[in-house]
Amino acid sequence: MSVHSSTRTQVAIVGGGPAGLMLSHLLHIAGIESVVVDNRTVEQIETTHRAGILERDSVRLLVDSGASDRVLTDGHEHGGISLRFGGVSHRIDFQKLTGASVWLYPQTEVFVDLHRARTRDGGDLRYGILDTEVTGVLDSPVVTYTDAAGARHEIAADLVVGADGSRSVCRDLVENARQYYREYPFAWFGVMVQAPPSAPELIYTRAAQGFALISQRTDTLQRMYFQCDPNEDPAQWSDDRIWDQLHSRLAGSDGFRLQDGPVLERTVLPFRSFVQSPMRHGRLLLAGDAAHTVPPTGAKGLNLALADVRVLAEVIERAIDKGDGDALDSYTERALSRVWKAQHFSYWMTTMLHRVSGATDFDEQRQLGELQTLISSNAGSTYLAEGYTGWPHH
Repeated sequence: MSVHSSTRTQVAIVGGGPAGLMLSHLLHIAGIESVVVDNRTVEQIETTHRAGILERDSVRLLVDSGASDRVLTDGHEHGGISLRFGGVSHRIDFQKLTGASVWLYPQTEVFVDLHRARTRDGGDLRYGILDTEVTGVLDSPVVTYTDAAGARHEIAADLVVGADGSRSVCRDLVENARQYYREYPFAWFGVMVQAPPSAPELIYTRAAQGFALISQRTDTLQRMYFQCDPNEDPAQWSDDRIWDQLHSRLAGSDGFRLQDGPVLERTVLPFRSFVQSPMRHGRLLLAGDAAHTVPPTGAKGLNLALADVRVLAEVIERAIDKGDGDALDSYTERALSRVWKAQHFSYWMTTMLHRVSGATDFDEQRQLGELQTLISSNAGSTYLAEGYTGWPHH
């Protein structure tokens, strides 16, 4: 097929979700041109509801870069979480332990803010495309794609960034990469319900039947999750069956009770841990889920993606504007330093709170002993608070 149009830019970004758009935004601030492409439409991304807990520094990045003031006005600041086990809730006070908070702000809204900022600033954003290919990553990168009308286009760039998610087309272009996996034998059954909030902050629950998480969305919509088998069919679950599971896992002696209502959405979310190293090959660099995924228990996925592009924008600016050819070499080590800390934190919270099939009485009591130690130790609670609110950027 003949090429309908050719574009030259400094950075081609494959993937127009929050990570790709934030990178394009930061590069724009630095005076570096970019083109963003994504096979999804803007409407598809805006209507795919995804939860979001933003670390303190993720909020600062959005606000200080001029991408979003709305996170402060429409987001909800949470100064802690509750760990619930043995039928009793125990609050971990982030503000008291670390002086930091997190913000409940859905990932969908982060996308809306960043898309609005890039559109405002004249960003070259191309959504709803097909058949994306990346070639020449060692010396002269070119991104080619087909538009909705069937015409073929190419983008020549100095650098290409793969921010195209866990099904990345860019990931496989990294030669001699090492991949690290951990599969988990359970999933989350996630629901959106029409109900008032049951609590002002998130409740992470460990029960005999398995894990549950109570989150919020708005004054009338709430997000809730409970541990299930990855092969569960959500269509087979009635509202009553879902509420029976949630109520039984949250039941306790302290009088807490969930606010229930109609179930509007239901889905099963399998998860795993994954890291690929290196995150750079020639003139191709990876960011976010294209390079690593974490279980959702520690609320680290979006925050890691934003941390990646924060570092990436800096090294790209040094490489392009300042002629520092070695700048790109530092990216993998700097990014993975945080990634592996987050992998440990997410794994730790996941294994501490979920029930594993075949667990013995010893396993059950050891898990409860770990939770009891955590809430009774200032050092243990502080470790959780530091990891959850986010480590300082270096």
